[in-house]
Amino acid sequence: MKTVMVLLALLVSSEATAKECSPLLDFEVRTLNGNTIVNLCEAYQGKVILVVNTASKCAYTSQYSALETLYGQYRDQGLVVLGFPSNDFGQQEPGTEAEVKTFCKMTYGVEFPMFAKTQVKENNADPFYVALATKAGRYPQWNFHKYLIDRKGNLVADYKSANNPMQEPIISEIKKQLLQK
Repeated sequence: MKTVMVLLALLVSSEATAKECSPLLDFEVRTLNGNTIVNLCEAYQGKVILVVNTASKCAYTSQYSALETLYGQYRDQGLVVLGFPSNDFGQQEPGTEAEVKTFCKMTYGVEFPMFAKTQVKENNADPFYVALATKAGRYPQWNFHKYLIDRKGNLVADYKSANNPMQEPIISEIKKQLLQK
């Protein structure tokens, strides 16, 4: 009887958690060069999230450094950067996932979560990117487009590729969102 009550409590608890999930985070994604599937709600709900479509051979590739600095500086306050490599623009992410992972780690020391190569352009976009673009009113137009999500799972802003994540207007909005509990 006690076991039944515990199982019932767990079931009710998990249903309540699932209901609290923001539709914007109600997706599962695969880690870069891995087989691990991450439920965005379970992993990142309650955090401030900066989602970025990345590429290794782009004029903006050096933003990996700023993204890693940002992540290192603010992760203890609840920020997470999520990288989604994409070959959609100018074929600037042509490598395998293993090559992308090695490049990010060896060249920029990337520690923030990176996920499987993803299509982000309007016609073939991954469902997570469709949801982001629907909320923002636009799809990424190039590599290193950024979407900022608050702790409640709401899209706060999106930023074009040229916006450096450690500069205005991004940094002040991130700081503002981190103060919200």
